[in-house]
Amino acid sequence: MKTGIIDVGGGFRGIYACGVLDYCLDQKIQFDLGIGVSAGSANLASFIAGQRGRNFTFYTEYGLRKQYASVGNFIRKRSFIDMDYVYSTLSDHGGEYPLDYDALRKNPTEFIVVAANAETGEAKYFDKRDIRQDDYSAFKASSSIPFVCRPYFIQGTPYYDGAIVDPLPLEKAFASGCGRIVVLLTRPENVLRTSGRDEKLAALIRRRYPNAADRLRQRANRYNEGVALAQEYAKQGKALIVAPDDTCGVSTLSRDPANMKRLYDKGYADGEKIKSFLG
Repeated sequence: MKTGIIDVGGGFRGIYACGVLDYCLDQKIQFDLGIGVSAGSANLASFIAGQRGRNFTFYTEYGLRKQYASVGNFIRKRSFIDMDYVYSTLSDHGGEYPLDYDALRKNPTEFIVVAANAETGEAKYFDKRDIRQDDYSAFKASSSIPFVCRPYFIQGTPYYDGAIVDPLPLEKAFASGCGRIVVLLTRPENVLRTSGRDEKLAALIRRRYPNAADRLRQRANRYNEGVALAQEYAKQGKALIVAPDDTCGVSTLSRDPANMKRLYDKGYADGEKIKSFLG
């Protein structure tokens, strides 16, 4: 029976999942499949590569840099987060903190990255075959928040954040052969997502990408339904939801180091739940 882990992302709130994943590395807990959405894809890449602490450095150190995320980036490049700086300049083999691509490739853990085709509004599931040394386009595509970032093009196709099409890909994990799944949320389990912000962002991309805008307007409902489904699977012993009891003041684009450290510590402590779930 395959075990899977899903990291739903959530911008800088993703540091909670970093704590959980570092706990798993310390305890030598591995999974047969990892599915990453948005920032969750980068979290899982470092985890599968066995690079403990790498994600923490990106959130609490590099994430504070203007080159990483800033209004200046948005003005100059139409992307608040500079995906090429994060996933190329910093992450390539000659970068400041390279992703250990060889370790990622050699680890038998399957890896799926969720992105949204901006033109069709359909989900695209990248896997290890789409990830090559110094070509981490799948992470860039999966993390491109509509309007906040411009869509990221791969072979002529524009992609947006995977959360707008499959924010909690439980069914994808089960269809991939998993019998038990750990779900990493970055907001409290009982906090429903609202659609107000998504409606505003959808209006800003509707003219160029109407299908993606439609999916963005539906994201809150899809996320809430996904959490409800995960709760049902949890009752059956097929899923474990690991979520913070509060977000410590960290939001999608906020970058307070002290708050992020508190949220990371919560994740590390909550990681212990996984050991008993997997037995």
